[in-house]
Amino acid sequence: MSRMPLGALVVASGISSAGVMMTLLAIPWFVLQSTGSGTKTGLVTAAEVLGLMVAALLGGPIVDRVGTRRASVGADLLTTVTVLLIPLAMNTTGLSLPGLIALSFVMGVSRGPADTAKQVLLPGVAELGGVRVSRAASAVEAAMRTGRMVGGPAAGALIALIGPMQVLYVDAGALLLSAVLVFTLIPSAAGPPRPSSGGYLKELREGLGYIKRDSLLRAMVGMLMLTNSLDFGLLGVLYPAYGDQVLHSTALIGAMITAVAAGALLGSAIYGWVGHRFSRRTALLVAVGIEGAPRFALLALEPAPAVLLAGLVVAGIGAGALNPIVLPAVYERVPEAVRGRVLSLLVGGVLAAMPLGSMAAGLLLDGVGLVGALAVFGGLYLIAGVFPAIFRVWRGLDDPAPIGGDRLVNEGARTD
Repeated sequence: MSRMPLGALVVASGISSAGVMMTLLAIPWFVLQSTGSGTKTGLVTAAEVLGLMVAALLGGPIVDRVGTRRASVGADLLTTVTVLLIPLAMNTTGLSLPGLIALSFVMGVSRGPADTAKQVLLPGVAELGGVRVSRAASAVEAAMRTGRMVGGPAAGALIALIGPMQVLYVDAGALLLSAVLVFTLIPSAAGPPRPSSGGYLKELREGLGYIKRDSLLRAMVGMLMLTNSLDFGLLGVLYPAYGDQVLHSTALIGAMITAVAAGALLGSAIYGWVGHRFSRRTALLVAVGIEGAPRFALLALEPAPAVLLAGLVVAGIGAGALNPIVLPAVYERVPEAVRGRVLSLLVGGVLAAMPLGSMAAGLLLDGVGLVGALAVFGGLYLIAGVFPAIFRVWRGLDDPAPIGGDRLVNEGARTD
């Protein structure tokens, strides 16, 4: 058994996550400082998420048919080109706000298949290394959180040093390195077999059919649509506004993101170590309770920076456990031959509400101010956090896998 493919996936995920975080801070900061408008900032951030959503909803059959490794590499390379076009256009011919919105949309379209393909590769590389899928998911999550932890303060420092547009060159380099790692170190056999061609629409309907028949998958989409939209509005609009209006520093925005990422790194490590001993449903309730509404309340109180950062570390612990809790349940319920299109559709459903979160954050920021926007978002997060406690469907998180997709768990073939 070789753990090199898993290691490559972990490192590639971390590197690309750092680059994405830089872009996610650099572009909104540029728009906010250039226009002073929360609504325009929300439009730009929403455009990328809209592109991600389109790619997720429609790209799943393409990922399955092309092959997960090829899809991951190709999409990373396409995103590299798109990211580079933004500063190149800005520094030469100039780039209007509609042009920036259009390129942000294209950037989202190209990022989507890469993210889906890496998720589909995870069970295969875990099996090659003889590692439990939940532990492999925790390792990837930890790497992504580490990337955000590094990318956040790096973006803040680089924005102050060289300007937001130049930061995008760093993101392009990170994406290129991610593509190289996946291409050279992960074998094609790590991905699921390509389906026999049955036509694009037929394959898309097959993916939809699995989701329609599984009430737990539908419940996951519903809850995560709300929470992810709130998270994205916070990260893409309210964090930059908080840095501008309260902290008066891009570096402290980076420190906030680092604090959450540090806590999330700890949370994913803890869950990867002992999480399999506990009910997934209980773990999910605890995780959302820690990372949800208290974070917005803390920001609204505008505490001293040291208190703020300590509180965000605690919130991050809950955030870091979420994907390792949810993803293994999805792998167990969906056969590998259709995982690309099913995971893509699940992600697309979750992403569908995220542009609304970004736009809502911008409108609330302009309409009721920063504290009012944080209060509204915190209240909505509190409502979402009780879903697993009051709806019986969430008990399915702890039911035996109906399909048996997680072979390492069910067969006990693991080396810890």
